[in-house]
Amino acid sequence: MNEPATHTLIARRFRGFLPVIVDVETGGLNAATDALLEIAAVIVRMDWQGYLRPAGTLAHHVQPFPGARLDPASMAVNGIDPDHPFRFAVSENEALTAIFHEIRREVRETGCNRAILVGHNAFFDLAFVNAASARARIKRNPFHPFSSFDTVSLAGLAYGQTVLAKAMLAAGLPWNEREAHSAIYDAERTAELFCQIVNRWKDLGGWTAED
Repeated sequence: MNEPATHTLIARRFRGFLPVIVDVETGGLNAATDALLEIAAVIVRMDWQGYLRPAGTLAHHVQPFPGARLDPASMAVNGIDPDHPFRFAVSENEALTAIFHEIRREVRETGCNRAILVGHNAFFDLAFVNAASARARIKRNPFHPFSSFDTVSLAGLAYGQTVLAKAMLAAGLPWNEREAHSAIYDAERTAELFCQIVNRWKDLGGWTAED
């Protein structure tokens, strides 16, 4: 994410919000009690014609916070071994501080007011981001505290599919089930889906760079 943003068109497109696609892998469903294990955030940028594209991924493996719950059912789905020596996991504070720093820089360089989380079932990812931020006592969380863009709703409207894998296939985008349930993979595929829906809406006349 060293390449600077080139213009501020994206700020006009989303009313001053910078969409950032986020996926988390966790030790359960409860953001207050269950571990955050992986987080990935994809920055998207808009070209001079108003088309959106993924521009880079920020990601970390995360150490479970002290006392965090690891639900066996969730761990069986994500396949994460929290104690694996090659995870090179960092604390919630270190992971979020690094990712938030880059997001805040992108917000400034694009003329946006703040970031807005985009996710597939975005409420889940936002809850874990907010809970981890509170535990780490991070005061400058760049994301709107409760608003989000949800690709479940967008994909349901655009393609009649709400499951990420099925929405990707309906959109004509590649999907590898063996790589799913990795924060990086899921975030990058969700970013592709989000960009395609936004760009398709533009092609249909729903928004132009002159608006």
